[in-house]
Amino acid sequence: MIFKRKKYIELTPKEKVDIKKEIWIKCDGCGKLLYTKKLEENLKVCPECSYHFRMTAEERIKSLIDEGTFVEKWRNLETCDPLNFVGVKSYKEKLQEDMKKTGMKEAIVVGTGKIGGFPVSLSVLDAHFIMGSMGSVVGEKFSRICEFSIEVGLPLISISGGGGGARMYEGVISLMQMAKTASSVGKLKKAGILYISILTDPTMGGVAASFAFLGDIIIAEPKALIGFAGPRVIEQTIRQKLPHGFQSAEFLYERGLIDMVVDRRDLKEIITKILRIFHT
Repeated sequence: MIFKRKKYIELTPKEKVDIKKEIWIKCDGCGKLLYTKKLEENLKVCPECSYHFRMTAEERIKSLIDEGTFVEKWRNLETCDPLNFVGVKSYKEKLQEDMKKTGMKEAIVVGTGKIGGFPVSLSVLDAHFIMGSMGSVVGEKFSRICEFSIEVGLPLISISGGGGGARMYEGVISLMQMAKTASSVGKLKKAGILYISILTDPTMGGVAASFAFLGDIIIAEPKALIGFAGPRVIEQTIRQKLPHGFQSAEFLYERGLIDMVVDRRDLKEIITKILRIFHT
């Protein structure tokens, strides 16, 4: 009998690490190793401690919108480089990197779909694209979906996940998006259109200080970091130790700044109930 020797492919240390990362992930909440596929099936919520991992815009839409109903709007809208900004990297280089990494043209995705059979407009901010910071295109697309909601009479569901505030690469053009988006929400309210704002980790800076906190109903995910300046910046400024859990979703809920803290796995059901109430 002839035995053939099996061939083995030698992997580099980097390749071995990458393969392990694809299969397992460590929970930042409890420190346990989680099987990536099982975690994704659980909407990226740790089955051990209920820690909520960050989701992409695509994952958000898939978790909330009825299958096959989402239609994206203004997908190809891209920002320019008004200041010709150059730092460690140029703004154009940073944009190209994040476009390649996320498959998105910008930090926000807007469109229409159905939740529990009810038609809605949707806005999703993704922290994976330049930390979900608010530039000219983010403000423009959010304002456009507000105007579209008024035109066709659809409630607007906004999911915020931005820790970058106003995008410094665009200077004052970025800062003005705070007033622009707040004004657009004002038009929604004047037209009597329901606006539900969902705050995820993190919702900070200009996003929190504008459209994110203007919802008729404000819902947050558990333990999401929510605020304007970060805790460390505040402590360094006022030279005082902040209370435990400061700027967490639970801390804000206890003080009446948000309406609900809802586990991601229950979010679609809760929104469907709200839509049913306002639809009748």
